[in-house]
Amino acid sequence: MFRLAHLSDIHLGPLPELSYRELASKRITGYINWQRNRKRAMFGDTLLRLVNDMKAQHPDHVAVTGDLVNLASKQEIIGARLWLEDMGKPDWVSVIPGNHDAYVPGALKRAYREWHPYMMGDHRLGAEAKHFPYLRVRGPVAIIGTSSAEATAPFFATGSFKRGQALRTAKLLAEAKERGLFRVVMIHHPPISGAAAWSKRLIGKQFFSKVIHDVGAELVLHGHTHLDTIYWLTGPSGEKVPVVGVPSASQSAGSSKPPSRYNLFEIEGGPGQWSLTQRERGLRLDGSGIDWIRERQLLSNGTAIDPRPRADAKAPVPELNSETAL
Repeated sequence: MFRLAHLSDIHLGPLPELSYRELASKRITGYINWQRNRKRAMFGDTLLRLVNDMKAQHPDHVAVTGDLVNLASKQEIIGARLWLEDMGKPDWVSVIPGNHDAYVPGALKRAYREWHPYMMGDHRLGAEAKHFPYLRVRGPVAIIGTSSAEATAPFFATGSFKRGQALRTAKLLAEAKERGLFRVVMIHHPPISGAAAWSKRLIGKQFFSKVIHDVGAELVLHGHTHLDTIYWLTGPSGEKVPVVGVPSASQSAGSSKPPSRYNLFEIEGGPGQWSLTQRERGLRLDGSGIDWIRERQLLSNGTAIDPRPRADAKAPVPELNSETAL
């Protein structure tokens, strides 16, 4: 059995001191939002507790689907590199960027430089070219990291997935299928219509859907919405491919969004007979501690199944408003 942990939307705090020059951009709106809202919800030891708990589960690999920082200042990006180094070695942690990591023009290039050991594939030439998508093979699992991150205008948090990246992603997925691997695709923005507000949507989601429709995958992971969600895309033979989101790893309890969580996926089987179980762990709704939130099986012997909570789950499964219709 291979165990894959999934974290997202780290939003490391607190914010460092910013110069007037740094604030003379889109950052001023994000700075105000941090001071008014996120400072209260995303500051403290919540993230530290969650990461320590995740490590105690001994996952074989960790996927981080973007938004490590808030305003993508130089100090934040360097701080995120130090946080990654503290969490684990680059071959144990796979990272993709989010819209906050590309908050202003030039920020994403700095993030590439600082975080590149965590965002490079097994093929080093592609990594040195800062080339998405990348491919990492860990045990029976192929991890394919894509990038939807781009700098946008104030009050927008859109991402993009263009034709060129779609073609490269399809090629990697096809190669991984030939090798008999369980294929996991990482993307920050949910590649689903209506999953995010219009101003925060993924532009080019039709290219992503076509890739899955033509070549297939076994699992898609995303962040961005700070919600616990599951959607489905259709693969080449009509099979359903789960698309799973996770709440922010830094979200404290008591907010309108679900508190800090991570997903732990258990992968078993082989080509055509994969089984996939999602176990969600994080802060209790009252913030009193970390516990199992839910357990659900998504694939059984290669077939998507109704992911209603199993009767033998180790914790009660609350009805969450963030759960999407199937």
